[in-house]
Amino acid sequence: MPIINSITRQKIKAYLEVFIENLILDHKNRQIREFGSAAEYLASVSKEGELKPFHASIISPAIMRINQFERAMSTRLGTTFEECARLIALDHHIDAQRSWDLKALVSASSWAEVEVQVARLDRSGDAYGSVTVDSMIKSVLSKRQTDNVVSHIARADLYIKRSDGTELYFEMKSPKPNKGQCLEVTQRILRIHAIKEIDRPAVQAFYAMAYNPWGYNKSTYNWGYAKKYMDFENTVVIGADFWALIGGSGTYEELLDIYREVGAVKEKHIVDSLAFDF
Repeated sequence: MPIINSITRQKIKAYLEVFIENLILDHKNRQIREFGSAAEYLASVSKEGELKPFHASIISPAIMRINQFERAMSTRLGTTFEECARLIALDHHIDAQRSWDLKALVSASSWAEVEVQVARLDRSGDAYGSVTVDSMIKSVLSKRQTDNVVSHIARADLYIKRSDGTELYFEMKSPKPNKGQCLEVTQRILRIHAIKEIDRPAVQAFYAMAYNPWGYNKSTYNWGYAKKYMDFENTVVIGADFWALIGGSGTYEELLDIYREVGAVKEKHIVDSLAFDF
């Protein structure tokens, strides 16, 4: 029996097809500067700094357009992970929302402690030792006061409420973050707990990576910044583990099959539209 039901499967397919169509339209109408001659091309001026004489002389405009399409696809594909996760989660949980805002009156000292903890992690780079997410959350919550509160807001890329009342928050980012991104995600995780004033596991916030560039299992992941500046074991969910939290075991594989089906249907249309202007 399929894990992703037929209705949700069709919703995902329709969403991905529109995503690809919009990307095609964006690139189909782009003007690619053709290389007629060296003198002609070198006489050109680009306000955006996009002149590439060696590229243009050896690569046809059709291939350049497809290459630009692929790069844009790689950049924007992450937004599709969020929507697919939301659609799948709605079949298994009470609620699921993207770009979910938390806003509340928060203890000023608790909010300030978030920055203290992030700075400590920045200095130590020791997310495997004493600087664990549990210890950071406890420090933030321990600073709560009721006589000095300020309105604050925190946003999660994806929010899920389970049937047992527990809440999951996800920051869905690149599987190869830099140091600053790791510290920023940790800050957001702590801010969520500061606003909710609840410790784990009733509220859990994660850095979610839709796939693992090094392999299927989390143990194969090998990006230094994430492993050094995140509590990797407790705050990072990646690939199959992430999708299993959303929809159950096997969700990852079924979702990849859906992406493949859409890609197979759209492949010729992409090439015809961008390379041959059909």
